[in-house]
Amino acid sequence: MFRKISNASWFATLLVSLSCSSGDSESSGGATPASAAPAPGAGPAAGARGAPTVVLAATDVAKVSRSTIEDGLAVTGDLQPIETVLIRARLEGDLVGVYVREGDRVRAGQVLARFENSQQQSGFRSAEAERAEAQSELATAQWNLEQSKELFDAGAIPERDLKVAQQAVASAQSSVAAADARVRSTGSFIQDTRVLATTPGVISQRDIENGEHVARGAPLFTLVRSDVLELEASVPARKAGGVVVGQRVRFTADGRSFEGRVARVSPTIDPSTRSITVFVQIPNVGGSLKGGTFATGRIIGRTMEGALVVPAAAVRQAPDGGRPFVYRIDGQKLSTISVALGVADEQRGIVEVLEGLAEGDLIVVGNVGTLGNGMKVEVIGEGRAANREP
Repeated sequence: MFRKISNASWFATLLVSLSCSSGDSESSGGATPASAAPAPGAGPAAGARGAPTVVLAATDVAKVSRSTIEDGLAVTGDLQPIETVLIRARLEGDLVGVYVREGDRVRAGQVLARFENSQQQSGFRSAEAERAEAQSELATAQWNLEQSKELFDAGAIPERDLKVAQQAVASAQSSVAAADARVRSTGSFIQDTRVLATTPGVISQRDIENGEHVARGAPLFTLVRSDVLELEASVPARKAGGVVVGQRVRFTADGRSFEGRVARVSPTIDPSTRSITVFVQIPNVGGSLKGGTFATGRIIGRTMEGALVVPAAAVRQAPDGGRPFVYRIDGQKLSTISVALGVADEQRGIVEVLEGLAEGDLIVVGNVGTLGNGMKVEVIGEGRAANREP
């Protein structure tokens, strides 16, 4: 009896223990939500995230300002000398002198090379002798004609003899004219033995050496006139209506800025490219620019003073193809501002803003990572950022 009571007591004690343990467990599980929920009116609970913050350098921020902007049409191409002359041999012969090399600057009419000319000199002297003989025969024929006229007037000779004397004068005059032509022809041969510069410029290529035998028509020198350079650019036909001769063109070449003018505009449209060829000339008196230099420029259409401008790098395109926008810094947060744009100046990297911003606004420039509307922003060197203008 005593053993049965003990077993019953032991079993009752085990049930009480399990019951207490279950109660403690439920009490503990019920406290987790209560402790996790923030009290009304309190700040964010521990571990919760606030608005993200982006840190920008002063160079990442620019101030909207007013400036002069030019509306223009972009052109690019190689600057070529206004004139390139290939000087060829006008006769066949041996060279007895070559007086210039590549890079030499020459004047118009300067002797560049000389051919052996003994044969031409001989022909010229022979032609002069023939002319002298023809002139002597003409003088004799004229004297005979004068005598014949006097005799005819006196009735001493028939009219037939007078006609013969007149024909002799005409024949002698023709002989003199032919002799004069031969003298000019042989004289030109002598001139052809002297190779002359046809225009002032610089020798860009020399194809001969002293003592060389040269065939007629062989290339001797290439002479370029580079005091004026010309760019040949293709402009879309739909944009070429405002391009006129004399229009200003601003260029950047070799890291320097230059200004030129529209010299000529093609009167026809290229049917394959639907473009018009525009020829732009740039003064290059000092020769600071070399032929073949690549240049980028703009044909200036109009100049606008006091336009509201921002850096082109500040303008972003909406992913859905909507209006472009910028990130404006309002106090210590970013705001996404849609803008309407006007004229863009690619060379200066600025664009005109027609609406959406005001002068003095601070905007984010360039790629500085992921940005979003309402993000907090901190600018390091904010004073310098405020002074930075496009």
